[in-house]
Amino acid sequence: MRAPTPHTPEAALAPSAQTDRFVHDRLPPPEQWPRLLLDGLDLPARCNLVEELLDRAAERGWAQRPLLRSAQATFSYAEVRERVDRIAQLLTRVHGLLPGQRVLLRGGNSIGMALAWLAVVKAGGVAVATMPLLRATELGDIIDKSRPRLAICDARLLDELRQAQALHPVLEQVLHFGAAGDAADLGAQAATQPAHFEPCPTAATDIALLAFTSGTTGKPKAAIHSHRDVLAACQAWPRQVLRASPDDIVVGSPPLAFTFGLGGLLIFPMAAGASVYFPDAGYTPEGLVRTIREIGATLCYTAPTFYRLMAPFAKALGVPSLRACISAGEALPDATRRLWAEATGIEMSDGIGATEMFHIFIATQDGEVRRGPHGTAIGRVVPGYQAKVVDDAGRELPRGQVGKLAVIGPTGCRYLDDERQRNYVKDGWNYPGDAFVQDEDGYFFYQARDDDMIITAGYNVGGPEVEDVLLRHPAVAECAVIGIPDAERGMVVKAFCVLKPGHEGDAAMVRALQEHVKAGIAPYKYPRQIEFRASLPRTETGKLQRFKLKETPEKPKP
Repeated sequence: MRAPTPHTPEAALAPSAQTDRFVHDRLPPPEQWPRLLLDGLDLPARCNLVEELLDRAAERGWAQRPLLRSAQATFSYAEVRERVDRIAQLLTRVHGLLPGQRVLLRGGNSIGMALAWLAVVKAGGVAVATMPLLRATELGDIIDKSRPRLAICDARLLDELRQAQALHPVLEQVLHFGAAGDAADLGAQAATQPAHFEPCPTAATDIALLAFTSGTTGKPKAAIHSHRDVLAACQAWPRQVLRASPDDIVVGSPPLAFTFGLGGLLIFPMAAGASVYFPDAGYTPEGLVRTIREIGATLCYTAPTFYRLMAPFAKALGVPSLRACISAGEALPDATRRLWAEATGIEMSDGIGATEMFHIFIATQDGEVRRGPHGTAIGRVVPGYQAKVVDDAGRELPRGQVGKLAVIGPTGCRYLDDERQRNYVKDGWNYPGDAFVQDEDGYFFYQARDDDMIITAGYNVGGPEVEDVLLRHPAVAECAVIGIPDAERGMVVKAFCVLKPGHEGDAAMVRALQEHVKAGIAPYKYPRQIEFRASLPRTETGKLQRFKLKETPEKPKP
């Protein structure tokens, strides 16, 4: 192993069990590692996260409680453990998977995808989950970066993976699941294997997963997370803020390939003894509301845009079982928060996290929403983490000033063989790339991505603040705000708007929207340019890709 970072206590280390050293050998140099806050965490030096969360469920009295649900089946913790063990036996005994080897996982949110992920990690492999809509070229980039020998893929998504495999022969084997009646199906093969598997005796610092970033800022990066990282995350936001229980039923739309989805829709429910419902196909806004009603879901995870689209259905149909709704993945406009509260009576829980940090580190807590001159606060720092707003030199700024967010905690960024590590971790602190204001009471107000802050005629303007006002206009369905170069003002505010049916994107609408913004916030923040679009560029997880709006202009919507 590499020498430990000076921020990692020796007591937290144990010899690695991962004989394949590919990821370990491509960790950043120790001096570029983040500072970790591990005091007070009950994390053994040697642990396998699936053993901790799944195998020990019986000790907590959860063996017969439901864990994975769908319209076709419900599996208890004990039944999931048996299936995971059989798959792990198949991967190691039949297909020769060694600890530390990467396994590419391809599929939507399903019981099959969850079982495969858990089996890979329990066997000591490194899970590399990929978004289901990726094409062969994008899959090829991930294969080149992570060098998996084996892939497990939903049978419905095999074509693109086979194309990628043909061009990247390092991927030797492709297994598939979800093909009922097929003797080659992963489930059918696993059913012939022994029903018990001894978990790989991984060190807490051994690697559990590579999480590829969502591409909102350009070429995705591979964030490395250990078994300890994931278990530490379980003891932070979900335990201290969400406080899930075994009676909770969780639903949501974020993909398991996205850490927001992996934590919210698999790992964190397991840590609480709760259950997760996976749909047969992806959710529509109406479909998610109807599912919540039908199964009595209590917790929902999705992005702000989806909540906005769900609101009219929730208001019409009702969602009486819901007790908490978690929003993350992109900035939550206050207009969307208010719309959801009016529709359901539930005050949404906002949060900011990062693939590099695994999950949420600043969040709304105990339903408290703070509104102020800088907008609506995301919340306060999650217990176990520390955060501050700093200038370009890393010096903490006085409360009320806009600066860069810096965070430390029990998790932190380590990229796989990527020079961008230097930009993310500085002096042990993680820099997620966001501009924030912190008030005197410790509430954090999101302003923009720090490279998206608009400085116009000497004024700082945060795009999300302008977007929030635009979304309050009855004609606007979606919007995005960026800064564009201007000879006179340095930059000017430009808005891209998707209008609701029945509204025309003409000069009169431009004037109406501009006056609407001037009436809602300081007039200097109004968009001097407005372009109407049929849609906005988003990642598969629903995140807005502002960098694409700054590229070659699209023809305006007629």
